[in-house]
Amino acid sequence: MKKDLMDILACPMCKSELELTIKEENEKEVVTGSLYCAKCSETYPINDAIPNLLPPDLRNQS
Repeated sequence: MKKDLMDILACPMCKSELELTIKEENEKEVVTGSLYCAKCSETYPINDAIPNLLPPDLRNQS
């Protein structure tokens, strides 16, 4: 995920700002980490440079 996306990303549940936590990054983007919404207390994972912004109840369905 490119860091400049933070300017346009919002929590899918309440539309509040998200806080970025970086676990691994390269020269171009965030590879792993998370996006946190303080209002909802919800964390959205970033894996393989892709943020998973699905609502919590839809993330782990098969």
